[in-house]
Amino acid sequence: MVKALVFDFDGVIIESFDIKTQAFRELFKDSDKVNEIVEYHKQNGGVSRYKKFKYIYKEILKQPLDDKTLNDLGEKFSNLVVEEVSKCPYVPGVIEFICNNYRKLKLFIASGTPEEELRSIVSVRGISKYFKGIYGSPATKSEILLEILGRENINNNEVIFIGDTITDYNEAAKTEVPFIARINDLVSNPLLDLDVPKFHDFYELKLQI
Repeated sequence: MVKALVFDFDGVIIESFDIKTQAFRELFKDSDKVNEIVEYHKQNGGVSRYKKFKYIYKEILKQPLDDKTLNDLGEKFSNLVVEEVSKCPYVPGVIEFICNNYRKLKLFIASGTPEEELRSIVSVRGISKYFKGIYGSPATKSEILLEILGRENINNNEVIFIGDTITDYNEAAKTEVPFIARINDLVSNPLLDLDVPKFHDFYELKLQI
């Protein structure tokens, strides 16, 4: 019996994929590797921006990255995205789905967005009241899932993680939590090749739970 649902945020609750893609393009617009950087971002959804910055500098730019530069990149990224993410569209049907289920199930958010920023965005959007917990980075999603299982004293087969990236799938697999994939047609998605339940919008998902 399902007792809890854990939602990724970007691409599952809100349609923010393009916003963050454009932010990476803006941050690295002066680099001749900008297209490679953007493609790396697009293929690694669900990963903390700070982990992406470290990879970009080490593997793509081949440059050292000190803590100050890393923090500056994070601050610039937040400045580029927070306002837009706070007002971008919801994934179709998600608000109705949440409203129909938050009294019956425990709902949580587990995101790669920095936790303080995430909670601020969720609050601005007026949906904090629906969630028993809102978690972001630096914790990984598998760490967040394990924390929820322990704190709520529920088994992994009593929770479903709803994500939209292969990272989300892998994080759920680490904890043996069942996974449902939200498919975004804006990007090629390896989740299409996996044998997991899939949906495009939440009007479909209500038929699967």
